[in-house]
Amino acid sequence: MSRKIAGFLIILGAFMIFEWVNLGFNLADGHPTSFYVVHGILIAVNIILAVVLGIIGWRGLRGSREKGVTGRTGDAG
Repeated sequence: MSRKIAGFLIILGAFMIFEWVNLGFNLADGHPTSFYVVHGILIAVNIILAVVLGIIGWRGLRGSREKGVTGRTGDAG
């Protein structure tokens, strides 16, 4: 995995966590319980996905540093 893709995944994961936590705090009162249950499940699933993306990106970034990969795939000859 290239460093650009790994960095993108880390940034995407952080952005997703920020956005979904922000949504959770901004839910207005006065809705039925099912509204909060559904949105709570959506928030939880998306935060889990964001953490998984961040972990994949972190491992990709760490792996590219250890191997000295510059983002190129394959040999020229």
